[in-house]
Amino acid sequence: MAFFGSIATLGGLAQSPSIVASVLPLFAIALTYYRYHSVDPESFPREEHNLLPMYDFIVVGGGSAGAVIASRLSENRNWTVLLLEAGGHETEISDIPTLAGYTQLSNLDWKYQTQPSPNRSYCLAMQADRCNWPRGKVLGGSSVLNAMIYVRGNKNDYDLWETLGNVGWSHDNVLPYFKKSEDNRNPYLAKSPYHSTGGYLTVQEAPWRTPLSVSFLKAGMELGYEVRDLNGEQQTGFMLAQATIRRGSRCSTAKAFLRPVRLRRNLHIALNSQVTKILINSKRRAYGVQFIRNGVKYTTKAAKEVIVSGGSINSPQLLMLSGIGPASHLAEHNIPVIADLKVGHNLQDHVGLGGLTFIINDPISFSKARFSKPAYGLEYVVNERGPMTCPGIEGLAFVNTKYAPKSGLWPDVQFHFGPGSVNSDGGDNIRHIVNLRERVYNTVYKPLLKSETWTILPLLLRPKSSGWVRLKSADPLEYPTIHPNYFAHKEDIQILTEGIKIAMAISNTSAFQRHGSRPLTIPMPGCKHLELFSDEYWECSMKHFTFTIYHPTGTCKMGPSDDPDAVVDPRLRVYGVTNLRVADASIMPTIVSGNPNAPVIMIGEKVSDMIKQDWS
Repeated sequence: MAFFGSIATLGGLAQSPSIVASVLPLFAIALTYYRYHSVDPESFPREEHNLLPMYDFIVVGGGSAGAVIASRLSENRNWTVLLLEAGGHETEISDIPTLAGYTQLSNLDWKYQTQPSPNRSYCLAMQADRCNWPRGKVLGGSSVLNAMIYVRGNKNDYDLWETLGNVGWSHDNVLPYFKKSEDNRNPYLAKSPYHSTGGYLTVQEAPWRTPLSVSFLKAGMELGYEVRDLNGEQQTGFMLAQATIRRGSRCSTAKAFLRPVRLRRNLHIALNSQVTKILINSKRRAYGVQFIRNGVKYTTKAAKEVIVSGGSINSPQLLMLSGIGPASHLAEHNIPVIADLKVGHNLQDHVGLGGLTFIINDPISFSKARFSKPAYGLEYVVNERGPMTCPGIEGLAFVNTKYAPKSGLWPDVQFHFGPGSVNSDGGDNIRHIVNLRERVYNTVYKPLLKSETWTILPLLLRPKSSGWVRLKSADPLEYPTIHPNYFAHKEDIQILTEGIKIAMAISNTSAFQRHGSRPLTIPMPGCKHLELFSDEYWECSMKHFTFTIYHPTGTCKMGPSDDPDAVVDPRLRVYGVTNLRVADASIMPTIVSGNPNAPVIMIGEKVSDMIKQDWS
């Protein structure tokens, strides 16, 4: 009975019929049974149902930063810590690297969408002109949904933060916190001065990759770039992706930072608990929160601090609902103003061109038809190896366009190399999670269903364009509006166009020509009137297949007291309100040059020490 019960549970784990349908029955049976009966169920963090009326610290959001903060603050056994998370536990499906995309649009995802562009400058190939913005609604947050890429950003990013008045945030200051978290399991990296072992967060290369990953590295060398540790001394170059993977499975922040401390009695975790308001008294001191848990309203107080770690969408929404935000905007929703701050402004994201596809002759790409077989599932279950450990991104590169700083040390475009494309899953899932219009998919990608393909996703690292997050109403359960404002600055388009040209050059190297690589020549609908692969065509294409791997930052900007746009100070304390901090990607004054998950974990580590110092 237990065996069949485990099989039946798969649907509940996935919360999406498409997931179950996409996995062969034998693999589903083997995987689900093995995971449920070989792993101690107590390894999941224990949920507390009888909450205290008051805690020393309340952490709002159990994501990439919040899980770290709750873990670190509870190291002090004299402090009580409550971690409130709107979602539930991660699942067996989210654990499997190659199924990362299948967690999107499930109940682990907030399922946010951008607003349509008023001047039709982005997301035009998407249904209703809206790009999906998945955000983790689960313990572990977006570290449960992402592609697990471990990138720290460029040294110059953090030195710029300090130059802007954020004392203590230079690269020399933050590097120890990156290393504090890390348990690097690649020997050639672990022994370098930029990495460490023994931390909670496991970092390593994926155990399996296609032969195309080697071709990607060789292509970089042909173009004059070095193969190097992109998290080391210099960022410019190519490398096999480092990822937050442990024994072939995802290493989320819930798994890394909360499971090892699950028996601490001073740490309480409440799941399915969405905070709706920060309680602030007449002296403008935060003293607790209101939240809804399984449909019931609760209030809990904080003796010392409330730390908001909801991410770049939820954190500004919660602050504004609580009276902290632009006064004129709060007045529109009849919310009394406690602190007039630029909350929700400065929204930055890494934007790029999606679907940049190349075709090859050799049968070596990653496709569902090739690898969704029982043998590969069993290899993953038994040996923790094989194609199921591949997160979909096998290689990374940071390259310099003609617009990059002349030093060559601060690249302006990042490449994500994938050994497949939009067509590689047979049209089952990828097109849905990117919200691609049916007509676009059928015209451009459906003809490739039996083709061998690979992709480069070129991303703009430091966009000049920024957007904003606004309340739609004073109802905390109504989603805010997201205006990314992509391509408002012409220079963003120019830089990205040059990056696309470098990506095209990769296909022309001998490393890829040995596979017969050539670019897809079916034009993007809406751009057919332009010369194929001209600058004008690329601009039109990026405005249609606008793509992001979901790196929103900056909406609760960190800055010194004389910065009129700052929401928090360099110790992440909210201006104008005591005993309240924000700690997540929203505090970044400028977006980091790379995937922000590792920097957000670093922020969690650093603010934890700040809080300990302030309350010692």
